[in-house]
Amino acid sequence: MLGIIIGVAAVIVIMSVGAGAQSLILSQIKSLGSNLIGVLPGKSEEKGPPASVYGVVITTLTYDDAMALKKKSNVPNIVDVVAYTKGVGTLSWNNNTYDTNLSGATVGYMAVEGGEVEAGRFFTAEEEKNLSRVAVIGSTVKKELFGEQNPLAQRIKINKEMFEVIGVMKERGTVAFQNYDDQVFIPIMTMQKIVSGVNHLGFLRAKIDQESNIPRAIEDVKATLRERHDITDATGASDDFTVESAAAALDMLKIITDGLKYFLAAVAALSLLVGGIGIMNIMLVSVTERTREIGLRKAVGARSAKIRSQFLLESIFLTGVGGSIGIIFGSLVSYLIAVVAHFLNYTWEFIVPLSSIMLGLSVSILVGLFFGIYPASQAAKLDPIEALRHE
Repeated sequence: MLGIIIGVAAVIVIMSVGAGAQSLILSQIKSLGSNLIGVLPGKSEEKGPPASVYGVVITTLTYDDAMALKKKSNVPNIVDVVAYTKGVGTLSWNNNTYDTNLSGATVGYMAVEGGEVEAGRFFTAEEEKNLSRVAVIGSTVKKELFGEQNPLAQRIKINKEMFEVIGVMKERGTVAFQNYDDQVFIPIMTMQKIVSGVNHLGFLRAKIDQESNIPRAIEDVKATLRERHDITDATGASDDFTVESAAAALDMLKIITDGLKYFLAAVAALSLLVGGIGIMNIMLVSVTERTREIGLRKAVGARSAKIRSQFLLESIFLTGVGGSIGIIFGSLVSYLIAVVAHFLNYTWEFIVPLSSIMLGLSVSILVGLFFGIYPASQAAKLDPIEALRHE
């Protein structure tokens, strides 16, 4: 039964971990808000995201595009827009250095992404446009670089450029798999012109006044960008950008995680095949060892169908018990994984899908039935006289 136990337990663990991971991903995305839309450079593929998601540099989005979307005359339902240019950098202060993530952002960051400034302030629109060398640091950056000292008004070096620390963000943790505390925020124009040396955006995100207005806002965003990029095709075939809502991203992630979960479960189920072959071999040995018993039963009137049923039921019983033990063992392992995830401060739900239990139990019984047919048939074919003579 060991092969069946391991196979069913593996299916349960994979389905449970898949469901828990899916709940973690979806809750992380939802925590950003359901009334957000994202704009990425590059046209999305027919069955996937644009190439920019995979690290391909596409330069079709600009700062002026973000400013155009911010205008109510273009997108009436928009609340605010934040544009990003991302990078990494080495911070230096006195004798301390720290490598972290750099986020060149517009002043709309606070309105769109949320978060609070714990000390000091965020940069202003004037500082954004005037290439001001100011920085707002995350709580982790503050601890690693300054320790217990006050970082406000201190001058730090980001790569080779000097910046003044004007604010410290309140601790927020990891949201949507992005560590908000291990970042340095600087005005996007400063990031583009001084730090990165680029003119394009990595992506932008917009907040809409109501979730029900998202479809209309998406069309307004598309129309505005097409006009700015001189795209006359209204069908979207010539778009050099991708606009998606948070809800659409959730649906796509759900489809991807579901597919991955069931694929891994199918791979784990292969061990059930190994267990089934083992049970068939054991049952064939059992037929040989119980030849005299079979002959005696037939001699006193047992029909072949009864003998066949006996061995089939024994095989099904073995796999059924193995499957039940596997379900219990797999559930315990899944619970331990959920406990560890909670200990690491992840929002992980302990979920053992009913479908995984039904799948594990039914497949194990079917394996017993399938691999028990041949030994049962061999037992039923035995001649009672020959069987009674068997030593």
